[in-house]
Amino acid sequence: MSSTVRDQEPALTERVERRAPSDAAAVRLDGARLSFGDRTLWQDLDLEVAPGEFVAVLGPNGSGKTSLLKVLLGQLGLGAGTARIAGAPARTGNPDIGYVPQQKTIDAGVQLRGVDLVGLGYDGHRWGLGLRARAERRRRVAAAIAEVGAERFAHAPLETMSGGEQQRLRVAQALVGDPKVLLCDEPLLSLDLANQRLVAELIDKRRRTHDTAVLFVTHEINPILPLVDRVLYLVDGRFRIGTPEQVMTSEVLSELYRTQVDVLRVRGRLVVVGTGDTMDALGSAGAHCHGADSGRAPENAAPEQDSSVA
Repeated sequence: MSSTVRDQEPALTERVERRAPSDAAAVRLDGARLSFGDRTLWQDLDLEVAPGEFVAVLGPNGSGKTSLLKVLLGQLGLGAGTARIAGAPARTGNPDIGYVPQQKTIDAGVQLRGVDLVGLGYDGHRWGLGLRARAERRRRVAAAIAEVGAERFAHAPLETMSGGEQQRLRVAQALVGDPKVLLCDEPLLSLDLANQRLVAELIDKRRRTHDTAVLFVTHEINPILPLVDRVLYLVDGRFRIGTPEQVMTSEVLSELYRTQVDVLRVRGRLVVVGTGDTMDALGSAGAHCHGADSGRAPENAAPEQDSSVA
């Protein structure tokens, strides 16, 4: 068995109350390997996410965080192992999955209202809508918009909204199909602290009220640290799974990055500091201490090889 599995000590996955039996897992990966040509992002990855569990996926660019979500969405195939959602093989167009992307700039002139964006989340898994189905669609869209508190601006054009308002509606779009699993790909990126907190709390509220499992890809754990049950940390083919207290330590991150990394706790926040001669663990040249106010996951010293598999 490879060293990546040895890194995943059994004790790290047995101490969380939300752990589920295999047949009840919302997300399950068994012996999963993902490769692009001769480059393996990760292998021998075993992961079960229970209904209602909040798992943060951390690691430097190029470690395969977004690619993991693409596997679960059925957009990428594994080289080995299996991936299952709610007991069924991962596939495209799975209505059991809601997807929350990064906040993105809306091009000027795009004639799309917030309510239209949310409606796309309902239409995506359905072919044609009769009169009764259209009424149900209106009800579900309105309920999702209400769930994120976006009624006031839902009928405005997207291009007129703030980033936080747009991202609230993207959360609503992910929820409109009543998913069992939420896959979140850097949903707090480019948001200010107030909107980061708001969007994170909306996702957390959903998993607590509906027992929806959450996989949350992020570089910055601090905005979601109080919400996280477990962390999957990926670095250069190695990984560790456990609670934040078990994974976010100097010892574990130094082992994963194979260089000295210090993890400090300052006023309830995690501060990750890398050291090195010319290139530290945060990917910045010529300095010996970085990230003291960011709490971001360290970046690899090596340049990104393929941004499409970040």
